[in-house]
Amino acid sequence: MPQHHFKTEVSRLLDLIIHSLYSHKEIFLRELVSNASDAIDKLRYLSVSDEAYKAMAFEPSIRVIIDKGARTLVVEDNGIGMDEKELEENLGTIARSGTRRFLEKLPDEAKRDSNLIGQFGVGFYSAYMVADKVEVTSRKAGTDAAFTWTSDGKGEYSIESAQRVGQGTEVRVHLNAEGEEYLGRWSVESVLKKYSNHIAYPIALVSEEPKYDDKGEKAGSERKDEIVNAASALWSRPKSELKDEDYIQFYKSFTGAGLGDFGGMGAAGDEGPLLWVHTKAEGTIDYTTLFFIPTKAPVDLYRADYRPGVKLYVKRVFITDDDKELLPVYLRFVRGVIDSEDLPLNVSREILQQNRVMMNIRQASVKKILGELTDLAKANPDKYAAFIGEFNRPLKEGLYSDFANRETLLGLVRWKSTVAAGWTSLADYKSRMKEGQKAIYYIAGGDEERIRKSPLLEMYRKENIEVLVCAEEIDEIVLSGLGPFEGTELKSVNRAGSEAELGRGAEGDAKPEAGSEAASAIEKAKKALGDEVKDVRLSKRLSESPACVVVDSDDPSLQLRELMKQFGGGEMPEVKPILELNGEHPLVKRLAAAGDAEAEDLAKVLFGQALLVEGAALKDPADFASRLNRLLK
Repeated sequence: MPQHHFKTEVSRLLDLIIHSLYSHKEIFLRELVSNASDAIDKLRYLSVSDEAYKAMAFEPSIRVIIDKGARTLVVEDNGIGMDEKELEENLGTIARSGTRRFLEKLPDEAKRDSNLIGQFGVGFYSAYMVADKVEVTSRKAGTDAAFTWTSDGKGEYSIESAQRVGQGTEVRVHLNAEGEEYLGRWSVESVLKKYSNHIAYPIALVSEEPKYDDKGEKAGSERKDEIVNAASALWSRPKSELKDEDYIQFYKSFTGAGLGDFGGMGAAGDEGPLLWVHTKAEGTIDYTTLFFIPTKAPVDLYRADYRPGVKLYVKRVFITDDDKELLPVYLRFVRGVIDSEDLPLNVSREILQQNRVMMNIRQASVKKILGELTDLAKANPDKYAAFIGEFNRPLKEGLYSDFANRETLLGLVRWKSTVAAGWTSLADYKSRMKEGQKAIYYIAGGDEERIRKSPLLEMYRKENIEVLVCAEEIDEIVLSGLGPFEGTELKSVNRAGSEAELGRGAEGDAKPEAGSEAASAIEKAKKALGDEVKDVRLSKRLSESPACVVVDSDDPSLQLRELMKQFGGGEMPEVKPILELNGEHPLVKRLAAAGDAEAEDLAKVLFGQALLVEGAALKDPADFASRLNRLLK
């Protein structure tokens, strides 16, 4: 029998899967049944959309067969099946490019999150946690030839011709000592009910079980063949018939979550979903949606190749689970189902994106989800704070991209604050504004702890004026483009002129005896810094620090410029900051009195320190260090 080598570093990857990625070996059965369901989904779709398959009649079926004598567990389906080439491509190549490197970098606790498996296409290989050998016999629908793929998972596999009646796939797992418990009917049935109860197709569990006579004595054996799952589309049932536990169990089977029941491994879904939204719409357009908000963010939330969480059905026929247009990108954390009565069964992905029915369902779904989140924020602030801790940033992306729902999103997003603990909204801030205050102030940057220590906040703190602390990268982009909130302008304290309301007075109102000192310091700083700065001014916002940097009102901030460079936005025009000096500070007084050489060192060190405090990079760190050393001597 010719042997083939796996196309990736299978030994290392299988070791990761078997010993690191799974904390509960029972997951292998969930993965095999899920694959069987997917295969049936594909054939059902082709049977209504492809002329070559429309004449094919089949009754969807998944069978799990226990053979104690042979020490095997078989998962069999009558779905689309695979030909020889597909067996080699699908089972001979493990995962997508970069998967091994990604898994190796995960911390141990993340590796044990079983929900990762489905996201990287390696679920089939979980069978090797309990198997010495796995045989896959498959016959593709519409063909006569069948093939068997065989491997012990140690680097090689074989493919040979086989016999199979009808299309579909049989996965035969030869159980090792670790998998002995799955020769027991009760163990297998428990796993199937836990993870696969809401698979849309009947799952028959087949085994030979002891038979007992009237006296309770063993009298041979009997074949037991029973459907063990609910096999119903839960979302199509009336809400009045469903209990919270029904939704939670469906969510866990739908997402592959919920392993926390067996030992606190911290996987997403341990506590069930945070919230669910079940809607049945009738009228111009008939459809049903069931959406879940996870308790924890998916691991690929910020990956460009994230896996969509919403499946599309038409009249209970699966269409796709790989369309990122079903909901806006900023709601990519939502899991669930859309089932339409009005879309054609043979709808293509290209048509989907242009389809008016789908556009209406999407718009209504977004409004419903955001409306439920708004209600949650009012009814249960603590639970909403937990949601914000996981999904605040995606909502902010919506502020930037979803103009139709911007007003609702403005009520949902949250920021930190210099005066309030926890999260705060723009409405909360506005309710706390001082009498006569004309703007909502915010400070943006890259690190919350550093922002809170920024010299730019000193006079705001002294005057008891609240400032929103915006520590996420996206804040700078979002807030700068928002415009007024309920008639109140938003102002960045990183910009010149934002301190106009502060009670220190206008420039030049400082003490007369300090005026000449301040003017001298400004003059010497301008001379030393030259075209490194746009201007040097006396500050009205500083009370403790000697200097700070701000940007002019029309210039992009230093943080925004760095952010655009990171995102590949090309070269932005150079921003020359404005240096503000605290005329009352001893170092500024020293600058005013210094000779030319010392004044140049002082001015450049003050400027460099101000840049560093705001998270900006120094153009010449060595020069800065040399000047600082001279001053220290």
